[in-house]
Amino acid sequence: MQDPVVEYQERESPQAHYQREITRLCIECALLLLQHGAESMLVEQLPARLGIALRMERVESSISANAVVLSTLCGGYCLTSTRKNVDRGINMQVVTEVQHTVILAEHKLLDSALVAKRLSHIKPLRYPRGVMILMVALSCGCFSKLNGGGWDAFSVTFLASGVAMAVRQTLTIRHMNPLINFCCTAFVATSISGLLMRLDFFHLTSNVAMAASVLLLVPGFPLINAVADMFKGHVNTGLARWAMASLLTLATCIGVVMAMALWGLRGWS
Repeated sequence: MQDPVVEYQERESPQAHYQREITRLCIECALLLLQHGAESMLVEQLPARLGIALRMERVESSISANAVVLSTLCGGYCLTSTRKNVDRGINMQVVTEVQHTVILAEHKLLDSALVAKRLSHIKPLRYPRGVMILMVALSCGCFSKLNGGGWDAFSVTFLASGVAMAVRQTLTIRHMNPLINFCCTAFVATSISGLLMRLDFFHLTSNVAMAASVLLLVPGFPLINAVADMFKGHVNTGLARWAMASLLTLATCIGVVMAMALWGLRGWS
């Protein structure tokens, strides 16, 4: 007995088959954007532009924090697809590559087959771990220096934030829950900076070193996206992102307080 799915596909008209392929490309485009930190307005607009560039009449989508629902309309037929969203981490390189693909399709430089090929070959690029640790440590150290700390505060912050970033990356590689990750990283950063400041050599170091050592955990990008989403009408997605950013901030505070309580460290003031 023939498989019903195969039988249906054999009877499917070329127009319906083409619409199915374009719907799949549009929702893959939306999913890539949502997974890698694009704001909701961009997630809504780019798949619509891609679908229209590939001869769809309209493309409508509904975006939530954990799913994308997208419909295409062509020749009086409507086709809807749903995909679950799994967070892949913020990566603007992926977002930029998707934008370039859509622009090329709009200029008729790519057909549906080439668009599918380009989307399938988009992979997030990562900086080497050593470079990330060095740059994060330098940025936190420079912040402490710019906010009244001396070179001793810079040294304490540089070391504490560098080790904390290494811990954060290790926990991320092991797929640790982000809230536990942020809590443990904040604990490590505060413990190292606070214990170093107890040494005679760093006894007069400004307390700004302890505050600056946890700056790598500030969820700035999610908060910016949350506000942008709510201002542009995507209230549900914006509130979900705001809630997640707030939970990450709370986890960071818990890690800092735990370190201060365990080691009896002085405050930031």
